[in-house]
Amino acid sequence: MNNGIFVIGTDTGVGKTVISAAIACGLKAGRINIGVMKPVQSGGHAGGDAQFLMKAAGVSDSFDLACPYSFKPPVAPALAAKLEKQPISIDKIKESFKVLSQRHDFMVVEGAGGFHVPIKDKYLVSDLATELGLPVVIVSRLGLGTINHTLLTIEACRQKGIEVLGIVFNQTENKPLSVTEKTNPGTISKLSGIPVLGVVPYNPSLRAIKGSEAISVLRKIAKKINLKPLIPAFSRKGRRSQEQNQKLKTWDKKYVWHPFTQMKDYEKEKPIIIEEGKGSYIKDTDGKWYIDGISSLWVNVHGHRKKELDDAIRNQLNKIAHSTLLGLGNAPSVELAKKLVEIAPKGLSKVFYSDSGSTAVEIALKIAFQYQQQTGNTRKTKFVSFVNAYHGDTIGSVSVGGMDLFHKIYKPMLFNTIKASAPYCYRCHLGLKHPACKLKCLAGLENILKKQNREIAALIIEPLIQGAAGMLTQPKGYIRKVRELCTKYGMLMIADEVATGFGRTGTMFACQHENVTPDIMCVAKSITGGYLPLAATLTTQQIYNGFLADYSRQKTFFHGHTYTGNPLACAVAIANLELYEKEKLIPKLQGKIAFLRNELQRFHELEHVGDIRQQGMMVGIELVKNKKTKLDYAYSEKIGIRVIKEARKHGVILRPLGPVIVLMPPLSISINELKTILDGAYKSIQTTC
Repeated sequence: MNNGIFVIGTDTGVGKTVISAAIACGLKAGRINIGVMKPVQSGGHAGGDAQFLMKAAGVSDSFDLACPYSFKPPVAPALAAKLEKQPISIDKIKESFKVLSQRHDFMVVEGAGGFHVPIKDKYLVSDLATELGLPVVIVSRLGLGTINHTLLTIEACRQKGIEVLGIVFNQTENKPLSVTEKTNPGTISKLSGIPVLGVVPYNPSLRAIKGSEAISVLRKIAKKINLKPLIPAFSRKGRRSQEQNQKLKTWDKKYVWHPFTQMKDYEKEKPIIIEEGKGSYIKDTDGKWYIDGISSLWVNVHGHRKKELDDAIRNQLNKIAHSTLLGLGNAPSVELAKKLVEIAPKGLSKVFYSDSGSTAVEIALKIAFQYQQQTGNTRKTKFVSFVNAYHGDTIGSVSVGGMDLFHKIYKPMLFNTIKASAPYCYRCHLGLKHPACKLKCLAGLENILKKQNREIAALIIEPLIQGAAGMLTQPKGYIRKVRELCTKYGMLMIADEVATGFGRTGTMFACQHENVTPDIMCVAKSITGGYLPLAATLTTQQIYNGFLADYSRQKTFFHGHTYTGNPLACAVAIANLELYEKEKLIPKLQGKIAFLRNELQRFHELEHVGDIRQQGMMVGIELVKNKKTKLDYAYSEKIGIRVIKEARKHGVILRPLGPVIVLMPPLSISINELKTILDGAYKSIQTTC
């Protein structure tokens, strides 16, 4: 559930705006970062209800975000929109809500009129409340018809599956209350089981009261309302005290060994400890929000705390958290396997689960090796991989890696592989330039395959872009030619799509850019939308058939993990893939990719930007000491680390790969948020270099 409430009325004129403003004012007094929204208002004047709400919450958001649609005619929004010939877009309202909810810890959203008032044809206020995923607070008048109207509204909420947090009764007329009016709140609460949050005495119009006096009156009204049921979980538990926060930072340095981090340096720094996320943003224990410019290490797709993904985990948890896949099945793993095969390059038909990109690659290597042994190709025991490759951190995946920085020290532990040169057009090892080179770098690879194909089991490649090497992009046609060479010389092709899969390059899988089907494909990272560890290794039917035999022949693939095909992870992965289709994520990426491409051009103006590499939503900005000579920064200068630390001052979290600054935001990111990342990166490079 989102952190916020949707304030609805039993009908029009019950004082929703006053109560919404009072709630916002009261929560703000409790030091909660409040945002407000009146998605649609009619009968607006000088900003109307939305402006009043914004003043009460003390927000500086643009009016167009807080109130996407404002009409003058005092009629239902759907009719007002027709009269003013201004169609209402629900997508625009939802996008405004998304932006505001990422800026604020708690949202107070006020509906228009009653619960079933039409916003547009066949779309009601109740439909919007449902789509925003917010619980409701009902505002009801003290007067005749209150019991009937309130109980009907509560029942309507329940039919929609909307949680009702409570009812606020607002006296809208300046007259003594009758016995009926005094007892109605208790009667309604008893009949419905919904608590009464408050009974607010009559107040004159607050719009005529200006400045601090209006806020003072709203605070007095807020004290008449029990706000505790409305306060989000993080506030109920209480924010960490400064002392508690400092303890966390001390314990972090004392007990945690961070990956890919020189702890001697880390122990001298002030650590950033993340405890919350929302949309494209993450928040540290000091309460500072940062835009997540690297998708929490290349995994987040739809943003943090995506309702559909949260719900998928909760729903599965209500059934079972884990059961083994060794000799048994589980429903989510079966359904996910079907979905993966349906979206994968044509010809991949079997799914073997694991829990990380490294293990997915390890499995691919073992499958390729065992397949060759069991199909009469016993001499095929070697693997071809590429210089600058990164395939993970297990012994097998490190063996086929090609980054000395990460792998050199482990060489005595590794099995021998055949290394081929990889494209690095900015620093071409042949001294050529693309496209005039006509992919001559492939000649070296073909020479290797031609000479040693009888002993090569498989070739493994990161298609289109070598991520960890610094976002090194491959020229157009390269991956297609690699596929052709593997086929020509009779070896399996393994595509490591751990980083490139699930839309990162602009298509669901990178291989699909050039209509390539590998024999084996490894996926992980974004498979669950960035929620839980899960990976999969997909193979063709032909490879799968190589393991089928009588039990006594021992051709079984003897490999597996305790949490292979974990139901929780598979359930959220299913919900993740459903969102791709529901929200048309891949088609919508194309505009963002073009925006990125255009905006990145200005980085060439910076003195120390040597090369900019982009493949879809994956970007690497290579920094050099001398642009003319392409002179590298010394490793000891830590230029990348210095730049990303500067970016934090601009509210942007980035991660370097040596001297390369990586931008890889959630795929759901808005254009405005992309601009924030780019501006932060630009200023940080400009200031640091």
